Amino acid sequence: MPGKHLSTHDRGQWGHQVEFVLTLIGYAVGLGNVWRFPYLCFKNGGGAFLIPYTLCLIFLGIPVFAMETAFGQFGGRGPLTIWFISPAFRGIGIASVLISMVIQLYYGVVISWGIYYLFASMKAVLPWTRCDDCSCHVYKYLNASAETIFNKTGFNCSSFAGEVRPASEIYFRDHVLEVSKGIWQAGNVKWDITLCNLLGWIVVFAVLCRGIKSLGKVVYFTATVPYLILTVLLVRGAMLDGAAEGIYYYLTPDFSKLADANVWSDAAVQIFFSLSACQGGLIAMSSYNTFDNNILREALMVPIINCLTSVFAGFVVFSVLGHIALIEHTTVANVTQGGPGLAFVVYPDALAEMPVAPLWSILFFFLFCILGFSSQFSLVETVITSVFDEFPGTFDKKWRKYGFRAAWCLIGFLLGLPYLTQGGSHLLDLVDNSILGFPSLCVGLCEVLVLTYVYGYKHFSVDVQSMTNIRPLMFMPCWLFITPALLLLVIITAAVQHKTRMTLGEPGWSEMLFWFISLAPIVCIPAWFFYYTCPRGVWKRLRELAAPKPEWRSRRFSVKSKAVGKWGDDALARTTSWMIESAALRKAKKASMKSATDSEIIRDVVEEEEEPFEVDFVARRESEDRRDKKSQSPPV
Repeated sequence: MPGKHLSTHDRGQWGHQVEFVLTLIGYAVGLGNVWRFPYLCFKNGGGAFLIPYTLCLIFLGIPVFAMETAFGQFGGRGPLTIWFISPAFRGIGIASVLISMVIQLYYGVVISWGIYYLFASMKAVLPWTRCDDCSCHVYKYLNASAETIFNKTGFNCSSFAGEVRPASEIYFRDHVLEVSKGIWQAGNVKWDITLCNLLGWIVVFAVLCRGIKSLGKVVYFTATVPYLILTVLLVRGAMLDGAAEGIYYYLTPDFSKLADANVWSDAAVQIFFSLSACQGGLIAMSSYNTFDNNILREALMVPIINCLTSVFAGFVVFSVLGHIALIEHTTVANVTQGGPGLAFVVYPDALAEMPVAPLWSILFFFLFCILGFSSQFSLVETVITSVFDEFPGTFDKKWRKYGFRAAWCLIGFLLGLPYLTQGGSHLLDLVDNSILGFPSLCVGLCEVLVLTYVYGYKHFSVDVQSMTNIRPLMFMPCWLFITPALLLLVIITAAVQHKTRMTLGEPGWSEMLFWFISLAPIVCIPAWFFYYTCPRGVWKRLRELAAPKPEWRSRRFSVKSKAVGKWGDDALARTTSWMIESAALRKAKKASMKSATDSEIIRDVVEEEEEPFEVDFVARRESEDRRDKKSQSPPV
């Protein structure tokens, strides 16, 4: 039965509390810490960006993280069934699970890019170090004369003198992805990337086949090895010429940027993105905790570790960017990119300049895959946990659980195929921008308001205290005032500062698709509210308001009712009753009657049922009186 609560024994528990902490770290520390935060930090004022980032962490990230994990641990249910706490707002759980579903589809595609590069790195010469395209000139020749460039390539490339691109960009966009001109050109499916994507989903199934039992063992590796690899890459990057210049650009503060509202909005969105808040995963993972676990301690520890990891990854990235800027005789600003451009263009270009380049390339893309998988595991398990908790009786057999996990991984692979076309990278960029910021912030705002003001902050405080023996007084000001106000402010800023997709040269329907994806999770909240409440009160009241009043009757009925005396007041009820019974009277006409009087009454009613509101009520009453007297007379 949907919504039936399972005991902790039936749902399972973490084998050790360390498994839960490592899972949260792996869930939070992902690709965004490496390719998104360093770029945002550089773009938004360098070291000055750490000020809004830290404030958003304290007043936004940690309070929401603590609320979700405590909520999940106390309820012991997935992000859907846990909203029995306030059934009318179950749409919040639906929205968060929907966000996780959308993210895991394209996240798997990004992981497949990393898998492809990992295999491509297993060659003596990295394939992106050279190409035969006339526009493909490695950056180290940019300051050479045109004659030198042409002699290096061996082609007559005078027409490409102003179209110099690095070989790594040519390899990524034109060879690996074969990017089309725009989102309107889907093109063909890239089968080599598709096979990598299939391999990625097979890995996900292998890790999650036994749920948290198998996941809890894998996170010992996936949550710790990335820090070892990042440290090795930092040491190697710090030994490169120009590394100090890159780190200087990374940390140099530009306090004038703090007056820009976009900087604060970027900090808040990055906090939500990096902590994976309001995506259902924190509730799902914490629901497998023991009831008396000190969740407040972990709610402070994990976000701080996550943010320190982002700052640490910035040193790894910018030490290499400084080296690239040196060998290309340009500034760090000219080589800095964010997102896939950093991971698949800029950084591979720097790796190619190192001794034993394939080794460093394998190390970097192995790190890339681990970071991607550690987040993907929790995203997929969130959806699976939600379904299992919603239909517990359906998956009481092990083979059914295995079957559903395999089926969901297959569905995820098939739904990811549009991202694997030649136009898939454009679609991925659109979905990534539409699902990460606005929906998560709106879900977070609704979640905080419902738990604080609808369920009640006093009740929630008692719930937390019952688990930890500590009253969460330090979070109360944030839960009550600061966090909702900040979320509302960031949502308004994001909506006002939004730039349409048309400014990127895309068609108008892409903007409509952007808002459809952004609003789809949010609409689930009011839609479920009305769906749940209308049949239980609001809809009943609406039906009462739409129903005719007792005074409603035909003109003839009104006149006759005044002439019939004391029984005219209930004439409407009698008329309605006769209309309902007309079908039964038709059948009664065919049956044998005990008296001619009864037959006459039935015949009169059948003849008049074509005009039920025109019945002569006085004659009707007299006929009934005759029948009543006859039934009361003693038998002869």
